[in-house]
Amino acid sequence: MALKNYFYYDGDNCEFVPIEYNTLERIIYTACVWILCGVVLTGVGISILSFSVGTPAEIALKAENQALIDQLQQTKVSIKNLDSEVKQLARADNEMYRSVLGMEPIPYDERKAGTGGADVYSDMDVYSKETAEILKWTEENLESLERSINIQKLSFNEIKSYYNDNQSKMKHVPAIKPTKGIILSGYGMRLHPMLGYRRMHEGLDFRANVGDEIYATGDGVIKLARRKGTYGQLVIIDHGFGYESRYAHLSAFGKGIKPGSKVKRGDVIGYSGSSGLAEGPHLHYEVYKDNKAIDPINYLFADTSPQEFVMYKEIAETSTKSLD
Repeated sequence: MALKNYFYYDGDNCEFVPIEYNTLERIIYTACVWILCGVVLTGVGISILSFSVGTPAEIALKAENQALIDQLQQTKVSIKNLDSEVKQLARADNEMYRSVLGMEPIPYDERKAGTGGADVYSDMDVYSKETAEILKWTEENLESLERSINIQKLSFNEIKSYYNDNQSKMKHVPAIKPTKGIILSGYGMRLHPMLGYRRMHEGLDFRANVGDEIYATGDGVIKLARRKGTYGQLVIIDHGFGYESRYAHLSAFGKGIKPGSKVKRGDVIGYSGSSGLAEGPHLHYEVYKDNKAIDPINYLFADTSPQEFVMYKEIAETSTKSLD
């Protein structure tokens, strides 16, 4: 911006004389004008940004709020995972632990009993819709999860008390896996691999190579140890209290295994094979209660985690073909 000319009146000569500025004064003047204009324009720009975007403090607050929402979303995923694990515990508790002990299962709707009332989280409506929804969901599901965990704790305490009062009986209940292999086929109607039609499969088929160790699943007395029909080499253990377990298609019996021999849970009673009517080497395992075949999968609780139980249950329920 150019420096304007100013005049002063010379009384002696009766005339207006222009004021002359040197180069430095002109540069200083121009710089001051531009700085002033820049300050004004910057102020106007900041004002516009403050109204449209927000102040630095507001921007920082928005970023912080978004970070909190993101964290709540991650917490939501964690809560869902925990809820899934608690459901697995509840399923194992009802179908395995309480079932085997003869205790009444806890209904699932009772485990998930919620709080009454209309909207007990209405105080969160003061926040934005997204924030209010996730806060309500988190609060509601955390309370539900806490109730489920408390009920599960009470159930386990009840089971522990029952077990302590019935330790002698529990040593005899067939309660471990009879071999190290996984389940290949479950209890129920299955297609027989050699006969070619569906028939009742009264036990579990476990993966096993010829010669793998087979274990007694509970304390008891050997009732039978010989070849028997389609079972091939068969061991039957009488556990008392109405329980009996059967181990079929063996390649050989364990040392000293004969009728009348006493065994304890975990003792080696034989070795897997494919004797009898079987499609390849494996172990066929049955459990009887009061002379009636029952699903052995519900008795794999002493050395099986809830996660493993759910996996075995899924394999058993989805298998359509047996190995014998």
